[in-house]
Amino acid sequence: MASSIDALDQWIRSRFKQLNTELEEYYFSQDSLILDDAKSASIKNSLLDEGQQLLAAILKNASDIPSSYEGRFYLLGNVGMYMAACRRHEIDTSLENGYSPLNEASTISFQLGLATNVAPRFMSTHLGLYNRAENGVYRTFTTLEDEKIFVDYNTLGTLAYKKASDALERATHFGVTHTLTEYLFNDARLALQEVLKFSEILDDKLDVKRFFYNIRPYYKSYRIGRRDYRGANAGDFAAINEIDLLTGLCSRDDPFYLDIMVDKQAYMPQSEQLRLQASIEKTSFLDQFLAESRKCKKLPQFQKNLRMLLEVCEIHGLGYAFHHDQLVKKYIEDPAVNIPDSQKENLTASGPPLSVLLRGLGKLRDLRMAAERDDIPTRYADIQKLKAII
Repeated sequence: MASSIDALDQWIRSRFKQLNTELEEYYFSQDSLILDDAKSASIKNSLLDEGQQLLAAILKNASDIPSSYEGRFYLLGNVGMYMAACRRHEIDTSLENGYSPLNEASTISFQLGLATNVAPRFMSTHLGLYNRAENGVYRTFTTLEDEKIFVDYNTLGTLAYKKASDALERATHFGVTHTLTEYLFNDARLALQEVLKFSEILDDKLDVKRFFYNIRPYYKSYRIGRRDYRGANAGDFAAINEIDLLTGLCSRDDPFYLDIMVDKQAYMPQSEQLRLQASIEKTSFLDQFLAESRKCKKLPQFQKNLRMLLEVCEIHGLGYAFHHDQLVKKYIEDPAVNIPDSQKENLTASGPPLSVLLRGLGKLRDLRMAAERDDIPTRYADIQKLKAII
């Protein structure tokens, strides 16, 4: 007999997807983000009731809960996907005392969050880095082709970022005049070129309206117990911040940037948290090149390594600029203009109004691009100084 954990997993991979897809196709046919009528209510009730029964069985059979970290984190993803779907379809209206009505789901989420030292909700890594396929099928909210495109190419981008950060981390053990540093910097550069390529393919393949209406809403914040936890963010993994800090484009002394890191730490698994913490301890490559430039600037290997690092910095900035200036604008900012004001509440995954979120993302883009600004601590002047010695 399948355990209660297996039963939930099979439901998430099958019936759960079907119910969400039925609702999304209905909303889309009516050109609406959400509907609350007799037809949708019947499907929503099935989603709510079936999920609650499966979660009640897990609470009844507590011995079924995995003992391993990865097993518990994986289960948190399944419970969280159910809660995210209930939020998306607006069937989790808070009780009069402010608590979520999803009592079983809240209880299990809190238990798993405490056991894994993460925020007790669904995270982007549950569909990206921790998403085992069964018979060729992996977890998604729906069977829509555009959701598969979104998950696949975001995950490919994440894996490319991880290749780049792995190469840069290894380079920290060699120093800025070592012959092997050039090789590792080149690996990082090639991986970051892949990041941009995957973003461009995503932009070409993903339908704007389908993303905005039928995919994005699953990534919003939702309530667990009596507290709202911010939505899943595609940037909730350590590699992109490792690249920021190891190159030196962003600083561990910048309160704006530190706030980003502190916020995201609870929204990633323990292995990612440890990498994020370790990256803060290292001296950046830009700082190392500046420190050694006086005595080493004429060394051929110093020059080669510096050229390659500057290429790494440039492609890292270009990749994020494409994400912000093309993808965020095209898939979130522009379509948000046309929706009713009543549907603009909680539009963003992270919680703040869209205008506030965009300002913060623009600031982060300019840090990663080392843009010439005098109001934020970009590395523009330092990079110009290093370019001058090549």
